[in-house]
Order: sequence, then C-alpha cells, then structure tokens
Amino acid sequence: MDVPNGSSTVGGVPQTADQPRARRRRHPLRWVAGFLVLIAVVGYFVVQRESNGGGGAPYCTASVHGPNEDKGSPDEYVEMSPDQAANAATIAAVGVSKGMPDRAVTIALATAMQESQLNNLDHGDRDSLGLFQQRPSQGWGTPEQIMDPVYSAGIFYDRLGEIKGYSRLPLTVAAQKVQLSGFPQAYAKHEPDATVLTTALTGAGHLVCTGPAPALAGDPAKVRTELSRLIGKSGLQTMPTVQRDASRTGDEGAGGSKAVAESEVTLVEKRGGGDAAVRASRVLSGWAVANARALAITRVSYSQNAWIAGKDGDRWQQKGGTGAKDGDGDRHNAESGEIRIFVRG
Repeated sequence: MDVPNGSSTVGGVPQTADQPRARRRRHPLRWVAGFLVLIAVVGYFVVQRESNGGGGAPYCTASVHGPNEDKGSPDEYVEMSPDQAANAATIAAVGVSKGMPDRAVTIALATAMQESQLNNLDHGDRDSLGLFQQRPSQGWGTPEQIMDPVYSAGIFYDRLGEIKGYSRLPLTVAAQKVQLSGFPQAYAKHEPDATVLTTALTGAGHLVCTGPAPALAGDPAKVRTELSRLIGKSGLQTMPTVQRDASRTGDEGAGGSKAVAESEVTLVEKRGGGDAAVRASRVLSGWAVANARALAITRVSYSQNAWIAGKDGDRWQQKGGTGAKDGDGDRHNAESGEIRIFVRG
C-alpha cells in the first residue's frame, strides 16, 4: 500500500526536530544562474501558451467558490495534470454511480492522492498497483483488474461501504480501515484538496482543462463505451450518436479555430431521476472535460453552460453558439438535463 516518504536529510545525515541543520555555504553565482534558468522556463511556457492561442501546456483546475463568495472571498482550487484529473473524475463518477455520498468520494480521492498522487501506477511497494496501490496477493483482484481505474475505484467503495458508520469517522480512520496502511495519518493532509475536488466534480464547482484543441479525430463509440461503464444507477441514458459536419459546427468548434466535423454523444437525465441524476450529470460533464485530450473531445455542454477545448478551455461559459447553436441544437432544451459531448471527426 503506502510507501514511506524519505526522512529529511542534510549531507546524508537524518535530521530530527532537535538537531541543528548544517549551515550551507552561499553561492551567489549559482543563485543567479538558477534564477535565469527559472525565468527562461517561465518564458518558454508563456510563449508556448500564446502560440497555441491560449492552449499551451495542458493542465486542469478544479475550483469551488470561497465560503463568503458575496464578500469576494477567493476560490479554492486544485491544479493537476489531465491524467490526474481524468482519474479523479473517474473515481468520483464511480462513487456517484454506486450511490455513495460525497463523504465517500472525498475519502476515496484523498486515499488515491496519498497512494499514487492520482496516477495509475504499474508499480509500487511489493505487488501494489494502480490508483489505490491495491495488492493482488491481498485479494483486491488481478493485476489487470486493479490497473482499470473503474474497477479499482469500485472495489474501494465496496470495501468502504462495509465499514459501519464510515461517514462519521475521521477520514484517516475510514481510509485506514480499507487500506491497512503502515502510515495511516498520511491521508489527513489530502483531505482539504480532496474536498475541493469532490465539490468541483459533484456539486457547486467546476473542472476546466487548458491546452491545445484536439488535432486528430476521436472515436465516439469509445466515448460511449467509457460512459456506459460509469452510468450505473445514476438515472442517465445515452442517446444515439449524431454526426455533425463542419458547416454546422461553425467557428466555435475546436476552441474557436476553423470548423471541423464532429460526432455528438448525448446523455439525458431520465424522467424522475431527481437529485441523483443531476449529481451524475455534473460529474460526467467534468469527466468529459478531463478526458478531452485523451478522447479528442472538442466541447462539452450541460444545462446553461459549455466548455470548449483550446483557447476557451480555461472556463465554462454561458451557452450561446458553443453548446446548442440553432443550427445543430433545435431538438435540445437547455433545461432538459442533457450532457452533450462533441468528439472531433
């Protein structure tokens, strides 16, 4: 499971709280050289971002409004790579599909943040693997199963759900009862970020991902297959895939670049789905954004808002032509509880 972090050292000698740290010689020239390298790196990424029309190196941000939004309190946010965001969204979506509460999602995310930093690792301590560093030898499944984020998240929730009163336990206690880690207190430091992620993915927050718009065609069938694994008992259903040619996409497809053909994959909240369906819609719209780079998704819309890959990928915006333009959305209603996912053709 959990691998111990290295102890603090100076010159190879372990340091404790009551041990003085060795004095380090100052090297002004090295400091100046390091500063110049830092400036060059920052400049590179600025140029890269501008040359891509705001795309730049891809990264994702999950954010929620501060507790006193009306008084101008800052947002709380977590930044991560697209792969980390996709794994976080999968963990949250599996929890929602199983009907688990937000507290369970937060416990799962904090656990994965500690065990793998939200990376699907093919190695670990002894035979530990995957997002949660689960061990085949301890009955968590085959290596192939554990390396599947949907499976590994699912079995984590299954075992968490077997713990009586887990939602009332401190996060470290609940996570430890599942993981049996040698370092149970390590989960605590991830609780604030995991809480932000949970709110951003399932509640009153949002996830955005920046980076260049997809340059190659995607496979809408693959998108549908992945979504079908996450729907579960969420009260959503998929609609037939719709092909849209470039003339109907307009200039707003693919992040404002020239028009490209797209395929539309749509999820609709079932009648009477209630809050569970709304919660599922929120988490799956975030999942689509997080997987935009991997699945060639050009834009996503839900309710009144839309996200577009590329230069507009740093925010959700009011849906005008972006998500339901008159030419391609006359059968849609912004209030109908639909997630519309557009895949580059």
